[in-house]
Amino acid sequence: MDIFKNHPTSGSSASNDSNNTDRKQGDASKESQTQPISMNLQTNLDMIHTRLGDSPDIVIRIMGDAATGMNRNSRQFALVYVDGLVDCASVNEMIAEISKQTEREMFKLQSGDSFYQFLKNHALAAGGVTESDQMDKVIHSIFNGNVAVLVDGNTKSLLADMAGGNLRSVEEPSSQTVIRGPKDGFTECLRTNTSLIRRKIKSPDLRIDAKVVGKKTQTNVAVVYLKGVAKEDIVQEVHRRIDAIHIDGILEGAYIEEYIQDAKMTVFPTMINTERPDAASAGILEGQVVIIVDGSPFVLLTPVTFFKFFQSSEDYYQRYDISTFLRLIRYISFFVSMLLPSLYIAITTFHQEMLPTTLLIGLAAQRDGVPFPALLEALLMEITFEVLREAGVRMPRVIGPAISIVGALVLGQAAVQAGLVSGAMVIVVSFTAIANFVIPAINMAIAARLTRFMLMLLGATLGLFGIISGLMFLLIHMASLRSFGVPYLVPVAPLKYRNLKDIFIRAPWWKMNTRPETVTDNNVRQEHTGQSNPSDQQSNS
Repeated sequence: MDIFKNHPTSGSSASNDSNNTDRKQGDASKESQTQPISMNLQTNLDMIHTRLGDSPDIVIRIMGDAATGMNRNSRQFALVYVDGLVDCASVNEMIAEISKQTEREMFKLQSGDSFYQFLKNHALAAGGVTESDQMDKVIHSIFNGNVAVLVDGNTKSLLADMAGGNLRSVEEPSSQTVIRGPKDGFTECLRTNTSLIRRKIKSPDLRIDAKVVGKKTQTNVAVVYLKGVAKEDIVQEVHRRIDAIHIDGILEGAYIEEYIQDAKMTVFPTMINTERPDAASAGILEGQVVIIVDGSPFVLLTPVTFFKFFQSSEDYYQRYDISTFLRLIRYISFFVSMLLPSLYIAITTFHQEMLPTTLLIGLAAQRDGVPFPALLEALLMEITFEVLREAGVRMPRVIGPAISIVGALVLGQAAVQAGLVSGAMVIVVSFTAIANFVIPAINMAIAARLTRFMLMLLGATLGLFGIISGLMFLLIHMASLRSFGVPYLVPVAPLKYRNLKDIFIRAPWWKMNTRPETVTDNNVRQEHTGQSNPSDQQSNS
């Protein structure tokens, strides 16, 4: 059975035929644009002018004595690069080195080929130098920070890697902070991000497959995995789905996430994103595949299960008992965030007999004079809080605290004193909002916020029966979800006992000998030597 059959790109043959037709058309279009490099330097520069126009950031530096008319027997060549995408200091050093070398050797070189080889082997002061005989590849390379060297009398171009410019340095992640653990975070530079993973996983089995997505943006994308650990069919499926994307531009990983995720109509995320290199490296070590998009500090990890969204990097840096306690708090907070307002509405509207008498009298006294039913009261407060949250994100940081004061003190207190809402409802909405912030993954926290409104409507119309029905619907829906063929609720449904040691609790490291078998072909995390349990070692000694 094809485990990926539910994904739209794995669908009918008609769809595949359509994709193949589009791909063939794209290939034909590419072939029509492919232009070989000419023997004549001026012809090549004219082609570049025609393709790129007169953009002021395109720098063309013509060098050689023939350029100045001093020696018409010598060879002329040109450097082409984009100002701002290259390291200017390195380019200046390279130009100085070329000038020094060519002054000595110019007159000994008679043909374009020999001069080209001389530049390639002796004059280019760059770490990575590649070659191309196609103008399209040359233009694509200079947009990636390369300096193209075109030589008169040769049909190839040298491409010196001089990527640089103003880039953000490695800083602490802003959305996934930890008390104990590494403080480095991904940046917008793809090569910096791959190096951050390389620094943590120094294995020759680490594979980084490069791709280009986006007809206009030509965005570089990297697929990173550990060969022999990640499932080969999952890696191939990731490649196939990314290759099937046909779009003008990719500006963030979310573009790719929406294209390649299994389920389109669900509020629950089936891919996880992180800006922490240690979290991405841990996922790779467990058999997950990481997708890095140039220009985004967030990388994607797949496949994932529902329980992955409640795990934090810090779980593995604290003691296992502390981590287990914190993880249980997160699960409780998730259910509080999703259910508390709906339970309040259902109990105060339909099931007052479930409350102690004194509490019931207190709530009735608070609601006396409130003109709205409990549902409208809750919706009023929830929407007010969502507006305040969105305003807090969009407002400049210097006036952000003012929004909090206005929301917490002015609106909350004033609404109670005006009799629009009860004090109990303010407490319920406030605690719900705080519980939502405990969930480590922001996309799962948003899913809890969205399902909360559905459960509030069910609680207001059908009471606890409606809430339980809604939860059963969500459970059935989640059981039907897949993440690259992996069941969303595994290892609980289907039940896999061996993988439960890192789900609701975090077992000690010496007990976690295996990786999750659903995402890897090699589930042995550490060899069992008989010395894994420290207490056993102590008793043996």
